[in-house]
Amino acid sequence: MFDFQDIRDFLIDPTNLLTLVAGALVFATVLTVAAPALSGDKTDKRIKAVQNRREELRRKSRESIDAAHRERNSGSIRGDEAKGMMRQVVDALNLQKAFEDPALKIKLEQAGLRGNRPVVAFYFFRLASPILLLIGALFYLFMVNDFGLPSITRYCFAFGFGLLGYYAPNLYLSNTAAKRQQSIMSAFPDALDLLLICVESGMSVEAAFQKVSTEVGTQSLELAEELSLTTAELSYLQERRQAYENLARRTNHPGVKAVCTSLIQAERYGTPLGQALRVMAKENRDMRMAAAEKKAASLPAKLTVPMIVFFLPVLFVVILGPAIIRINSM
Repeated sequence: MFDFQDIRDFLIDPTNLLTLVAGALVFATVLTVAAPALSGDKTDKRIKAVQNRREELRRKSRESIDAAHRERNSGSIRGDEAKGMMRQVVDALNLQKAFEDPALKIKLEQAGLRGNRPVVAFYFFRLASPILLLIGALFYLFMVNDFGLPSITRYCFAFGFGLLGYYAPNLYLSNTAAKRQQSIMSAFPDALDLLLICVESGMSVEAAFQKVSTEVGTQSLELAEELSLTTAELSYLQERRQAYENLARRTNHPGVKAVCTSLIQAERYGTPLGQALRVMAKENRDMRMAAAEKKAASLPAKLTVPMIVFFLPVLFVVILGPAIIRINSM
């Protein structure tokens, strides 16, 4: 059996550390490649989220109509109230006030996280992540391997890990929102074309949004979810303008914002909706093409460092290797 000294010797050995890091990287690569196949179908989960949002809008609509029953109907959606250990910690330490962020709900919506549970989880990990990383770094640097560094340097490294843990939840939200935005914009021009066809065929805006959300789901579940939420908000919100503004805020993309602005203007001034959608669809296709061209143009610069580090040494070995072997054999 291994005792603490054996484990310590194992972790101190640079070869073992390199092996562990290489194994972790290989595992992460395999997990990334296999993630689409292992993730399964998330359609049911997203449909449930849309239904919860629709139920919330229906509840708020009833409250605005019947003020006498407002207090009775003011409870949260079933399953949306965050409970458990994280909720108790957040309430006990009053983390919502300590880490108050007015834009947090907007960031969570842009990442596709709605309800009270993500808010509680964010505040909990905002407190727990820096503490866990700080304690882990201190334990490793002072108990396992000090790398021959002075104490002040080890404290600085541990403090740096703790600072990284403090910003880790925000980084996670930013990355999730960026991936979600990319998925939405890849299918948004096609969705606009479908929306234009539905509107020009005589369908109402609500029916058109609902129809497009069902058709575009195979291409982008995120966009289908946003369009379904917009359909629910168009049905239950008092002002239709608010539904379009919510869609623009949740997606946080210039193309969607321009389309929502056009829809608001068409709703206010009675201008033809089909013409506005046709122009917006063309502009979004041009934006998608420009983004693809920009990514392709930046590819040579991004490949410079990998070519210097990985390709050129191999090329030198292939070219000079036979000559060196022949010279040594003479």
